[in-house]
Amino acid sequence: MTTLAKDSPRVFELGNVNEIPVIAADIIYEGAAVGVVPASGHARPLAAGDRFAGFAESKVDNSAGAAADLNVRVLKKGSAQLSVSGAVITDVGVPVYATDDNTFVFTPTGGVFIGFVRRFVSSGVVIVEFDADNFVDPYGDTVRETVSVDKTLAAVDSGKVFFVDTDAKTVTLPAVEGMAGIKIVNIGAYGAVAVKVLPNALDMIEGPNITGADAKYIINTKATAKRGDYVVLEYGDPNGWVITEMRGTWAREA
Repeated sequence: MTTLAKDSPRVFELGNVNEIPVIAADIIYEGAAVGVVPASGHARPLAAGDRFAGFAESKVDNSAGAAADLNVRVLKKGSAQLSVSGAVITDVGVPVYATDDNTFVFTPTGGVFIGFVRRFVSSGVVIVEFDADNFVDPYGDTVRETVSVDKTLAAVDSGKVFFVDTDAKTVTLPAVEGMAGIKIVNIGAYGAVAVKVLPNALDMIEGPNITGADAKYIINTKATAKRGDYVVLEYGDPNGWVITEMRGTWAREA
């Protein structure tokens, strides 16, 4: 090991900016959500499967260039006013996802995690706090599916996260078998979506403050349902299913 024997000035970067080489033959516009291509590490207008890197400070036109001919300068941490589909005043704290460089949604399916709602501005417009280096997608690295119609699960759905975005839809569980880690999330706005989870005719759902009974569904009560309410269901025993995690108000069918 050799220690310094004289001054060695270094290049330091201050603040919340970063520079990333841009992919070949593309343009990144000012204000675009910038993604990093997993296979190459180059920046581009964000697309599904990318890692979010921040927002472009200015336009970078590499349409006639090779990969890494130009860099894009991004703001990697801060707060931005964004149009988020369906945003209402009760969405403060809810995670936000991008499906391209200028489309922002609450449903994680097919989206790239951006940050969290910090403040409501107006219908469909919010301030989103982002930190590309430190914020973590609360739904992790999971297989995700959006549910907009009644759905019956099967063994291949074990480990998935289902986001229910339509009112009065029912997710029906199969007969108890070796399934685990099914997460069902209400992704509707406050008081807008009721979610039912129905067991097989000979099974029950047991959980916190819920007394199991065969063929009785549980419901995320619509009047108090919040975006992000959820249950996690695991194989219990021959009686049926057990809730291992729960957020929001859930009640059993009478």
